[in-house]
Amino acid sequence: MSHTTDATDATIEVRELRKRFGRTLAVDGLSFTVEPGTVTGFVGPNGAGKSTTMRSLLGLDAPDEGQALIGGRPYHALRTPLLEVGALLDAAALHPSRRGRDHLRWLAHSHGLPMRRVDEVLEQVGMEQASRKRAGGYSLGMRQRLGIAAALLGDPPVLLLDEPVNGLDPEGIQWIRTLLRHLASEGRAILVSSHLMSELEDTADHLVVIGRGRLIADTAVAELLAAASGDRVRLRTSSRTEAMELLAREGGTVAVIDRDTLTVTGLPAERIVELLATSRVPFAEVGAHRATLEEAYMELTRDAVEFTSTPAEAEEADEVTR
Repeated sequence: MSHTTDATDATIEVRELRKRFGRTLAVDGLSFTVEPGTVTGFVGPNGAGKSTTMRSLLGLDAPDEGQALIGGRPYHALRTPLLEVGALLDAAALHPSRRGRDHLRWLAHSHGLPMRRVDEVLEQVGMEQASRKRAGGYSLGMRQRLGIAAALLGDPPVLLLDEPVNGLDPEGIQWIRTLLRHLASEGRAILVSSHLMSELEDTADHLVVIGRGRLIADTAVAELLAAASGDRVRLRTSSRTEAMELLAREGGTVAVIDRDTLTVTGLPAERIVELLATSRVPFAEVGAHRATLEEAYMELTRDAVEFTSTPAEAEEADEVTR
């Protein structure tokens, strides 16, 4: 079942969301929107409030203030939830004695969906054979695939996926990247919570970063990477010390990446090549430094991690915001 989704239904909106658990403020005035046709990565340190936000969107936690909306409505107001939003929150939540196929058939029946839809999503996630086995024998990766099949069952315009690559092998990770790009190209709004920046770098168009329940960044991935890369030049050389001394004397700011790799700011690549060649300092490679999403994320969230309180309080906050 493949279609182009109606853009009016395919939005995820969080407006001034606030949620407290006892003394812990899990989400603190959070606002962001996930547009149709985009994969948005949702990231932040442990205890940042990601799970609470997703649970609020799915009607599992009631906000103290603000709104969490799917297609402009709160979850409890959706007439046919499975057809309007698909979610993967806990892939382990399967009855061990039930076969995967039967789990999906029960879901389909309870929402008035044709049984052929079960076979379509099982094929989509590569679980046709395994679905005949009991869920108790599934690996974590198989549970993830079945959870994604359940999320896709109603062909919804909105998807909320919490750590979808957890437990997947490299082939599975490549598969889910391709799947998410394809689903977004059909006009769906997709929110993916993950702690693996390398996966989001290849999948997400947009990134929402939160810390301690507050918004830190809401930006296109390409813009974030460009800002984090700055005007740094990446240089490989077998004479690291010589190169560092030379470039620093000429006004460059030099940082060591590894045994034979440096980054330089304050000098353009052409000038670096000229200086090294003139001084006969050997080098293998000079080019613009491209920051990874991991580097950009660490820079953004450094303060959010630094002002975590005592370990006991941080642990408590993580428990309630999980």
